Amino acid sequence: MLRSISRLVVAAAAGAVLVSPAGATDLFGSGPLELQAGGMVLVAPKYQGSKDYEVIGVPLVAPAGSNEFGFIQFRGPEDIRLRVINFNGFEAGPLTGWRFDRDEDDSSTLAGLGDVDGGLVFGGYAAYQFGLFMPFVSYSHQVTGDDTGGLLRFGAEVPVTVISGVKLIGQIGATWADDDYMDAYFSVRTATATLPVYDAESGIKDIYIGLNADVPLTDRWNLKVMGQYSRLVGDAADSPIVESEDQFFGGLGLTYKFTIDR
Repeated sequence: MLRSISRLVVAAAAGAVLVSPAGATDLFGSGPLELQAGGMVLVAPKYQGSKDYEVIGVPLVAPAGSNEFGFIQFRGPEDIRLRVINFNGFEAGPLTGWRFDRDEDDSSTLAGLGDVDGGLVFGGYAAYQFGLFMPFVSYSHQVTGDDTGGLLRFGAEVPVTVISGVKLIGQIGATWADDDYMDAYFSVRTATATLPVYDAESGIKDIYIGLNADVPLTDRWNLKVMGQYSRLVGDAADSPIVESEDQFFGGLGLTYKFTIDR
């Protein structure tokens, strides 16, 4: 299944321009406006706990300079960070993104559970550079579509710049989910022909490790690569809808930088 989430990109780009001082300067200044545009192909489980995967197309549009170290930081579809505070190793700002829906027909396992509508998420994050490591915490809550609750992520990143301007960020962390989120994605409220009633409660739902990379191919072309492995734990892992506790996510994208004279 190929899903387009252009609303995510529009919201993220608009949010970055409105909130970020750098974005506002680029947009409203008198000099040339530099933008980057392109797309990314993501491979992700059809739903959390699925053993089957799908391809998701994501258009990317943002001011130039938006990368893993910039004022727009793409950690994943649900985690696009806008760095508005950057002082003595401390950074913080709002985040936005798009939470994917879950369709009943994604798997025979979900038959009778109904659809869960995705939507725009908003929240915030904070991080502090401590030597090589950057501990972070973030919170996001869905604000459109179904109210599927909130997620609290915490962990540490290791940002590194290697040869030829290649920028890498390694990440390890865990995700805590509230009752509404666990009910939406892991509970079974009414028994079906194949699933018993199951009540998933708030708690740590997964632990994960990942790697993001920005690779400049030329002065204008930039390659984006991302990958993540997560392991469902606790009530999430015990849910009868879970076919596999091991979840993989990957993405490959390409952007082109161009200038608009004004």
